[in-house]
Amino acid sequence: MSITVAALRETAAAERRVAITPEAAKKWRGKGVRVLLEHGAGEAAGFPDASYVDVEFATADAVLAQADLLACVLPPEDAVFERLRDGSVVVGQLRPYGADARLAALSARKLTAFALELLPRTTRAQAMDVLSSQAAVSGYRAMLIAAEACPKFFPMLTTAAGTIRPSKVLVIGAGVAGLQAIATARRLGAQIEGYDVRPETREQVESLGAKFLDLGVSAAGSGGYARELSAEERAAQQQALADHLKSFDVVVSTAAVPGRPAPKILSQVMVEGMKPGALIVDMAAESGGNCALTRPGERVVHGGVTILGPLNLPAGAPLHASEMYARNVQHFVELLVHDDALQPDFDDELVAKSCLVRAGERIFQG
Repeated sequence: MSITVAALRETAAAERRVAITPEAAKKWRGKGVRVLLEHGAGEAAGFPDASYVDVEFATADAVLAQADLLACVLPPEDAVFERLRDGSVVVGQLRPYGADARLAALSARKLTAFALELLPRTTRAQAMDVLSSQAAVSGYRAMLIAAEACPKFFPMLTTAAGTIRPSKVLVIGAGVAGLQAIATARRLGAQIEGYDVRPETREQVESLGAKFLDLGVSAAGSGGYARELSAEERAAQQQALADHLKSFDVVVSTAAVPGRPAPKILSQVMVEGMKPGALIVDMAAESGGNCALTRPGERVVHGGVTILGPLNLPAGAPLHASEMYARNVQHFVELLVHDDALQPDFDDELVAKSCLVRAGERIFQG
């Protein structure tokens, strides 16, 4: 097989992951694929060059000049696409929404590009679902951040100085990130509740040992996401949630929909009704935040309540995040290879729906 799969060192702010790990490279090589990496591509993730076996290393320019397929974690600068050969393939989380300049840069070089975050969330796509794999890392990391920033212990402790009651923690959103946050809070010994507007998530929340917070509002939607609430439903939800928030020490919010601003779930009034010393960790900070007071990447204190808006949570656990991500990429690229060549089958739903640009022709119009 005469295919060269390549990856560069990621350049996004604070990004430490890598799209090709030693494990993935070994599997590529076992299939006869040439693997070409920029020097130090995996170092920040815990994979120095020496950990890769039978892999070639070169400068960024040399990598781009030889790559048939460039795998990335986050989109590189648009100038990177200009240095790829015409007809090359790009695979990664390419953040296509509102990215006209990026799509134009891909089209200009007659590239074919696939955004993995656009994959349909079907059973067949699970092995390549980067949103799920990286959300699991995010949920874990968010709860660790909450435990560190909370002024109280998470578990109940019996000490010579008396008994310490466990922290009460609420996780808003029971998707992959929320469920992982719930599981992590349970391991840390907190008293945990989970809330989601999709009633079918109750069983998943309760299976992790958490109590399901039922506010009497259902917004089950399609594709695994919640539908938008009506004005009446939102008002009822917010009033019921405000009443419950007063008893929680920590709130971790995870509600986000790709390509759209995060829904505002926690208003300023609701925050002002929380107990002094309470903590909010807003996992949706990158898309505007679930809390009205969230500032992306910052720590805000309002009325004694602390609001954290962490960014790029998966990059905080880069080794395992990279391992999962690289496996996702590998499974997806298998769909693009036929007869020992890169020949994407655009009749395949997973290929077609994740395609942004096909040989320079813009496909994605979102």
